[in-house]
Amino acid sequence: MKFDNNIEEFESLGDDHIGTSSNTPMRSDAFKLSNEEKIDIIKDDVRHIMETLGLDLSDDSLNGTPNRVAKMFVKELFGGLDPNKKPSASTFENKYKYGEMLVEKNITVYSTCEHHLLPIVGKAHIAYISNGTVVGLSKMNRIVDYFAKRPQVQERLTIQIVEELQNVLGTKDVACVIDAKHLCVNSRGIRDIESSTVTSEFGGKFKDKATRREFLDYIKLETKF
Repeated sequence: MKFDNNIEEFESLGDDHIGTSSNTPMRSDAFKLSNEEKIDIIKDDVRHIMETLGLDLSDDSLNGTPNRVAKMFVKELFGGLDPNKKPSASTFENKYKYGEMLVEKNITVYSTCEHHLLPIVGKAHIAYISNGTVVGLSKMNRIVDYFAKRPQVQERLTIQIVEELQNVLGTKDVACVIDAKHLCVNSRGIRDIESSTVTSEFGGKFKDKATRREFLDYIKLETKF
């Protein structure tokens, strides 16, 4: 679907999730500025927002907020935009000849909805079947964290995790399920605090119903895919 930069067409989407690619949308000059230069610019923008809202930034409690928010955006919440922070994921020979699926479940997900810049909080569950190589368990957590630390939609995040592990392990036999709460739904708009969003991506052997069911049984998720 193409919108040709028509703001009325974009606004008509409401809260619908639209994704055009599994890649995070980035400009070609995204890394022209240093992190410190980005912080200085964002700091001024945050200050402007707060002043526009009528807040008194001379107050001791608010005075440092623009700088804190700017540093948080660049170095923490959106640190996953920096390719230099991409975790190295060394692989090892599967000397034990373990041929069943390996499941890492309940990986904490902290991300940010790119539509309202509000938190996404939940759990990721990952599985793969080795074709001769394995990856360190903590590396799977780090991969989730890296792709989560950027403005995201959950569908893209799920795909990015699977594609990265497929590249690292040299196999299509990778699966990921994410179950997360979106504060853009829970704290604003419909304000439904109970609902959560489940997304999945199944590659290779996980497209087989029996293999997929085995994975879902491991993570005790009753949702049918």
